[in-house]
Amino acid sequence: MPKKEKYGVVVSNKMDKTIVVAVKRQIPHRKYRKILTKTNKYYAHDSFNECSIGDRVKIQARPLSKHKRWNLLELITKK
Repeated sequence: MPKKEKYGVVVSNKMDKTIVVAVKRQIPHRKYRKILTKTNKYYAHDSFNECSIGDRVKIQARPLSKHKRWNLLELITKK
């Protein structure tokens, strides 16, 4: 079974070797079927401190600590 992967935008890089990635997804409302945008934030391990705010990244599930459950897999676009 492949590991989970998500695409998102870096919203914080103030911690050492850690970034916060906002992942947006669109889901319909259960009753009214209006499309809603939900945002989840994930802590990801950035071993080389290469990401900056606004970069699009790809992250993969890999538990590392209590809050860091994701690993930076690929830097898609640099801001």
